[in-house]
Amino acid sequence: MTTPAGDELAVGDEIEVVVGPVAHGGHCVARHDGRVVFVRHTIPGERVVVRITEGGPGDRFVRGDAVEVLEASEHRVPRRCPVSGPGGCGGCDLQHVSTEHQRTLKAQVVVEQLQRLGGVEREVVVEPLGDTDGLAYRTRVEVAVGREGGGTPFVGLRKHRSHDLVPITGCPIAHPRVDEGIAAAAQEAAEGGLEDAVAVDVVAASGEEDVALVEVGPQGRAQRITLTERVATPTGEREMSVDARGFWQVHADAPRAFVEAVLEAAQVQPGERVLDLYSGVGLLSLPLAEATGPEGQLLAVESDPLALDHLAENLAEQRQAVVVPGRVDDLLGVPRQGRRRGQRGGRAPARSQLLPPSADVVVLDPPRTGAGRGVVEALLAMRPRRLVYVACDPAALGRDTATLRAGGYELDALRSLDAFPMTHHVECVATFVPAG
Repeated sequence: MTTPAGDELAVGDEIEVVVGPVAHGGHCVARHDGRVVFVRHTIPGERVVVRITEGGPGDRFVRGDAVEVLEASEHRVPRRCPVSGPGGCGGCDLQHVSTEHQRTLKAQVVVEQLQRLGGVEREVVVEPLGDTDGLAYRTRVEVAVGREGGGTPFVGLRKHRSHDLVPITGCPIAHPRVDEGIAAAAQEAAEGGLEDAVAVDVVAASGEEDVALVEVGPQGRAQRITLTERVATPTGEREMSVDARGFWQVHADAPRAFVEAVLEAAQVQPGERVLDLYSGVGLLSLPLAEATGPEGQLLAVESDPLALDHLAENLAEQRQAVVVPGRVDDLLGVPRQGRRRGQRGGRAPARSQLLPPSADVVVLDPPRTGAGRGVVEALLAMRPRRLVYVACDPAALGRDTATLRAGGYELDALRSLDAFPMTHHVECVATFVPAG
């Protein structure tokens, strides 16, 4: 077989490469005749055969899957899932890597993103949470509903960067209760059910005996179901309400771990004013309000209608807590960024009087895209003594770190939590303080 030149690579071509470093996004970087190739299902240092899956002549880079391992890494293990790997389910990037080495690779990504985008050199250790070697941890899984030949429904998960489905009846990273729910949904589909559904959310809330199966129709239409989650806080176990389709940490041990990490980072003192931005249903708001005490103040900012009612309910007994509905950028008077190339941001709204001019502690847990320069600069104007940034994307954390450093704050502490084993995702809790 003739090996194509680097600038001639196209979908379907197969090449032999030695794999380079891990990169952000669940792949590693290799080169072929100088052409950058992003390769999935491999480990740095391996020699593999790569089949090109995306890209062609003229593109800056191409993507591919390692379809044959010629020289394996010592960290390679058999995949834990029968539908993972090239051409299979796209949910798990690292099924072929030992759980311990997965954390090493994730730490390398966090280090690289902080250094390249944030200008910060920092050693990183990714901490494990309470799971069974990276398996059986996920309390929420959405399975899509497909039709075989347009006929009998089945449930499955999507292939990588594709709308195509891989049929499943269970999932190794799902909590055992969720696994039972997936099997029940698969059985219902096989028996001719789920005719009007495009997806099913399977949720095992810690405060519920039964697993919730929520059928999702076209345009995301679904019945609203309120579930109860139990959360350990320093003052005892608390019950919190959340919509079955609302945001909640998916790892069974993540709520406990995040509450502990954020409280440790924030070091809230009684009587202080605390802002909790992008607060969801209040997983962090409740313990932060308890920490500031009856003489302090906790302002929880959230825009999602699914979350707001539950947020108010979960904070109802905290008289020092105030729920502020709205988008963080709008309330801070920051113009929204255009969502499409060439689209300009809208006119800046007036800064809301509901937000105070200053705060002792700011906690934010923004979406994957990060808080952004405008929001970060508005928070810097409040001059908090501590700013705690919960990040689900190392690149976004790196970009916002650069803005914080330019505004006179420095990275004081960083913890990284392995809240998504078998995938490339990692959560960070970063603490910033005024420089000097």
